[in-house]
Amino acid sequence: MEVVLASPRGFCAGVDRAIETVELALERYGPPVYVRHEIVHNRHVVESLRAKGAVFIEDPSDAPEGAHLVFSAHGVSPAVRNAASKRGLRALDATCPLVTKVHVEAQRFDRKGHEIVLVGHAGHVEVEGTMGHAPERMHLVESVADVAKLEVEDPTRLACLTQTTLSVDDTAEIMAALHERFPEIALPRKDDICYATQNRQNAVKDLSRGAEVVLVVGAPTSSNSNRLVELAEKCGARGYLVETAEDIQPDWIEGVACVGLTAGASAPEILVEQVIERLRALAPDGFVLDTLPRVDEGVVFQLPAELRHARHAGE
Repeated sequence: MEVVLASPRGFCAGVDRAIETVELALERYGPPVYVRHEIVHNRHVVESLRAKGAVFIEDPSDAPEGAHLVFSAHGVSPAVRNAASKRGLRALDATCPLVTKVHVEAQRFDRKGHEIVLVGHAGHVEVEGTMGHAPERMHLVESVADVAKLEVEDPTRLACLTQTTLSVDDTAEIMAALHERFPEIALPRKDDICYATQNRQNAVKDLSRGAEVVLVVGAPTSSNSNRLVELAEKCGARGYLVETAEDIQPDWIEGVACVGLTAGASAPEILVEQVIERLRALAPDGFVLDTLPRVDEGVVFQLPAELRHARHAGE
């Protein structure tokens, strides 16, 4: 059996930044450090940080007054920021800069008096944070069918934003439907879907050309990981989402000549390595490991200023 690794896969710059923010906060201020929501959607990462002293909460009121509170990579609404401020919490912002860009655009359109269509998944923490930046003017759509039912006050003053972790192809279909129904809508000047999501989806398309099965290492709550599974299936492979190596069922790969392997943007490489060893054990008659040509994303996001200075002082 041949196993082909995707490139790129796993952690993106926004996830690296978020995890390092929590780790440096624990080093500088000592535990506990509170984190609003899971810092990223991966159980392995969350449990590792919890063991170091991170405390994950959903509401700022769950943290004691004066505590350090880290906002997760998914971003938060102004209401959450205000609640943290009123409680005297010392906030550290680990919001992915690409999510922050969408928040800035939402505020800009709000100031201009535009209604905003947000393409995203209801209930996702990133979507909740983005909608909170213009709650009176924002409409959420998840599909082309939602576009057909959408009612707006003034089609000539309408803008569109998207969740950053969506399927590139599905989002293009929804935006095309929006433009057809509302020809004057202001679509994003640059695609809101982040570079890491796009690159990982492109890698799955490459994997699916030769792989009969594609395994995606990621959490069930991870939007970008779920999109990778869906994309593999659209490309004709059988796609499976696995949190750990133990999730792999032997019958998934029975008689399969080639398995593709990738990981969502919040999945650490150690989980990929464990999946490789599991697959090796399930292929005693022959195992070959290959990798797609390496893609260097070359993206690094700066840490929050207070922690950046602390890191440099310790070097």
